[in-house]
Amino acid sequence: MRKKYSNEFKAKVAIAMLKEQDTIAELSSRYQAHRTLLTKWKKEAIAGLPDIFSTVKQTKAKQDEEQLQNELYKQIGQLKVENDWLKKKNNSISFR
Repeated sequence: MRKKYSNEFKAKVAIAMLKEQDTIAELSSRYQAHRTLLTKWKKEAIAGLPDIFSTVKQTKAKQDEEQLQNELYKQIGQLKVENDWLKKKNNSISFR
């Protein structure tokens, strides 16, 4: 049966790996996890670091996306009203 580790635990171990104050063998023994897992978590942490510092850009992009979405919904609503009006006018003209 495989052990499941929490994200907090993985982060804690990855930070310890990045500090390089102890050997991999010592960390493996201390945290009761295999060396390859520790190395994998360290690589994942390093790969994820740029995303941590780009939260401002993500927030701005998300706001821009929401603004665009709201504008599109507004246009859809306007077009629906116009379409309904034209259908109503077309029906009244057809029966004359």
